[in-house]
This record gives sequence, structure tokens and C-alpha cells, in this order.
Amino acid sequence: MDIKKISRSFKDISLSFEPHPVTKDLPIIRNENAIKRSVRNLTETMFTERFFNSLIGTGVRSTLFEFVDYGSASSIESQIIATLNNYEPRIENIIVEVFPSPDDNTFEVTVIFDIKGQDFPTQEFNFLLEATR
Repeated sequence: MDIKKISRSFKDISLSFEPHPVTKDLPIIRNENAIKRSVRNLTETMFTERFFNSLIGTGVRSTLFEFVDYGSASSIESQIIATLNNYEPRIENIIVEVFPSPDDNTFEVTVIFDIKGQDFPTQEFNFLLEATR
């Protein structure tokens, strides 16, 4: 018999590190916003970038310097799905859509997922991946 772990709420510290003006505490991001931030951070983290676990991350940044086409988009999509399945246990039913834009040298990424243990609606957010020089 499998036991499912169900979380009640989720909290993370804001990466802005700007203290609250009155309490001087670091701001807290809660629930779906915390998970969205985590998903985006995992997506944009390169291998060896995290000191204590060099296996966390994707090879998405190196793919940005290849051709901007559907082959590269498929590679980015599979890397993001594998990383989220391995390192973000709070989400399920992950769908990643990557659309190349060769004229702008960018990829538009849409990540869709459900949050485990809560009755939140299906979450979706978009962002652009572009090579920086």
C-alpha cells in the first residue's frame, strides 16, 4: 500500500531579498506563486550551478546557441520535463510547450501543471528563453 504525502501549503523565500519595510523580515512567497518560482528556477538553472547538488538543472542554456528550430524546441521540452519530474515533487501532470521564433532567436516556453495536495486550478505560465551575449 502506497502512502501519499499531501501538503497543506507551500512557502518559499523571495529571491529579491529585499526586507519588508516595517518588519525587516524577508518576504515570503506562498502556494502557487512559490511553486511557479521554483519551476522557473529549475528550468533556468544550469548543471553545476548549484554548489551542493551539481546534478540539478537543465542543458537549456547550451541549446539556445544552436539552431532555433523545432528540433531544438523538442530537446528543450524534454529537458524541462525530466528536470521537473526529478526535482519538483509538488507538481504533477506536467505539460511543456516550446515554440521557436527563428527571427527573434528566442523560444517561447509554456509550462502547465497541477499542484499536488491542494485544490488549485491548473497552473500555466509563459516565459521567453533567449541567448544572451
